[in-house]
Amino acid sequence: MNLEVLAGCMTSGACVVTQISSGLIVGMLLFLVASGLSLIFGVLGIVNFAHGAFYMAGAYFALLAYEQTSSFATALVFGALAAGVVGVAFERFLMSRVYGHDVLMQLLVCYAAILIFDDLVKILFGADYKLMGMPEAFATAPVEIAGGFVPGYYIFMLVIALAAGLGLWLGINKTRMGKIIRALAINPQMVGALGINTKLLYAGVFGLGCVLAGLAGALAAPVRTLTPGMGLSVLIESFIVTVIGGMGSIPGALVAALLIGLTRSFGAIGFPLFVDGLMFGLMALVLVVRPSGLLGAKAG
Repeated sequence: MNLEVLAGCMTSGACVVTQISSGLIVGMLLFLVASGLSLIFGVLGIVNFAHGAFYMAGAYFALLAYEQTSSFATALVFGALAAGVVGVAFERFLMSRVYGHDVLMQLLVCYAAILIFDDLVKILFGADYKLMGMPEAFATAPVEIAGGFVPGYYIFMLVIALAAGLGLWLGINKTRMGKIIRALAINPQMVGALGINTKLLYAGVFGLGCVLAGLAGALAAPVRTLTPGMGLSVLIESFIVTVIGGMGSIPGALVAALLIGLTRSFGAIGFPLFVDGLMFGLMALVLVVRPSGLLGAKAG
């Protein structure tokens, strides 16, 4: 433990700003992935164990588009949408065949998909580490806040993630399609009886969840190293976020993601060898106090 170092950081404005900005970025990336995971679970009732693969897909698709066009905006959109298209294909050809089956069957299908996606990335992009690099538009001086410096790209990532989360919440809660999706989660038979194509809705919801994961991967591409299997660690942390926030709760995912991001950021200073333990400890504490999660619906 480095409690003295942590205490020193807490008394330094520059250190606090730096750690908070780093924690927010980690948290918002996790929020995008976890919100897609929560959306899929909330509507389809399945836990997409392959969700991290779509984060990886978004990053690699963004890299491919950036290398071809040199436009980061194009790369961002292409990475998110391409991950969504792959997600729809995955749902229609594989996941739709195990709806209503045992969770173990769903887990096996998802695990097989993870292995296939990782090998496909190795075949298409190679097994070496890839770097996109910072787009020229963000190669500017960082913003100074209370003696600390925050890169402009961090602010961009934060704005995009918040905008995506707000758009998802408004779409689910304030639009007609959102009402249909919520009804689908409660009574799919009734929705189908009204003449609505439930199979198309299931595919669309699954695809939207994968778009969010792909967007997170595309946003992470300029600041993270791309490698086959990169979605695994994000998947684990996203599950922690989903459990802490409450399964199926988008606002809960946001709160939990920020908590995990800040825990990782400050924990890396005070408890460098126990960061993962802090995250799992936080999850255990929440489950003991509130088993349904911070903002999850209570059973019964």
